[in-house]
Amino acid sequence: MQSAMFFKKDPSIWLKELFLNWGFNYSFSSFLSATGLVIIVLVLSWLANVITKFIILRIVTTAVKKTKSQWDDVFLEQKVFTRLSHLAPALVIWFMSAWALKDYPVWLIVVHKMTYIYLIVVGTFIINSFIESWHKVYLTLPISRHRHIKGYVQLVKILVILITVLIIVSVIFKKDISSIVTGVGAMAAVLMLVFKDTLLGFVASIQLSSNKMLKEGDWITIPARGVDGIVSDISLNTVKIRNFDKTIITVPTWALIQESFQNWAGMEESDGRRVKKTIFIDMKSIRFVDDSLRDKLYKIQILKPYIDAKEVEILSFNKENKVDESSILNSQRMTNVGLYRAYINSYLNRNPEVNNRMTMYVRHNNPSDSGLPLEVSFFTKNKAAENYEEIQSDIFDHLIAIINEFDLKIFQHPTGDDSRQLKVNK
Repeated sequence: MQSAMFFKKDPSIWLKELFLNWGFNYSFSSFLSATGLVIIVLVLSWLANVITKFIILRIVTTAVKKTKSQWDDVFLEQKVFTRLSHLAPALVIWFMSAWALKDYPVWLIVVHKMTYIYLIVVGTFIINSFIESWHKVYLTLPISRHRHIKGYVQLVKILVILITVLIIVSVIFKKDISSIVTGVGAMAAVLMLVFKDTLLGFVASIQLSSNKMLKEGDWITIPARGVDGIVSDISLNTVKIRNFDKTIITVPTWALIQESFQNWAGMEESDGRRVKKTIFIDMKSIRFVDDSLRDKLYKIQILKPYIDAKEVEILSFNKENKVDESSILNSQRMTNVGLYRAYINSYLNRNPEVNNRMTMYVRHNNPSDSGLPLEVSFFTKNKAAENYEEIQSDIFDHLIAIINEFDLKIFQHPTGDDSRQLKVNK
């Protein structure tokens, strides 16, 4: 009967009386009683954490894996449920500390403050994990291919952290949050300087996303910054690019708004990849086509239709205008460079690697001290870098190798070998 009545007492009183009966003085008995109760609370909080994790890892995980939806799997991977388990021990300490430390009110206030701060910090991690989980879910949607929101997600996370810091400061210094915000407002100029890149990056992220200027996976080039590769990550402050030489370059997000960059996404989405190169022709080799050259070039099958049509056109013009053909200056005549241009057009149209449904041309640019620039522009069907380079190289190998058949010469500046050959000829 005495034992039953004994356990109905407050545990702190029971422990205190136990230590007093063992011969300890009152103050030391109070300390030992409080210490014992603190140990009990810590053990209970540990058990609460273990039990909560067990429930999450066994029951929740099993339930999530049985569902057909992938969204809950994302929340599980981002540890949203696991981090919820950290609230259990804090709640045990919060509610039982008053029972364990009622004789030590100062320590009780400290423990309550620390537990409260811990709850706020854990809550922040849970909220940020929740935000990141929804971001992962968003990345599975088709719209994410054209509109990246990582910058916005990072900004929301920063705001959550700033609010957490304000709450913690208000708890520690016993200040109202509004007064802290007022003080922060007075430091706005300093904060704008500190967070300049973040603010600029946020504005740039909005412009890049809303105008669909850039997305992960795009191939971009920024010659001034040595950038030529694939965008692998777009964050609030930086854009990460993996160059084709396997180096990684990070560029400030705001720099893509203030500076120009070349995005090759349009080319990759189109039906071809453009080739534009120039062959410099020695102008001293350009001449009218005589009978000998005409007969030689007429044997080229892809040139026959052009030569026949051109001769009919010239004959008709000369007859209509009663041209005196005794002088080459009176009548129209074909030139070797004109036939060369016609050959290039026919050759490209017949090449299976060239997309002849897209823009194609062969034209002269302004003559210079490097000769007559003959610009050749067309689109290849294959856009892969390796195949593209191989195709355009093969085409220009052929165009350069065949130019002598038209009695034309490629212009190049004299070299040492040319000087030595000139001396030998003298």
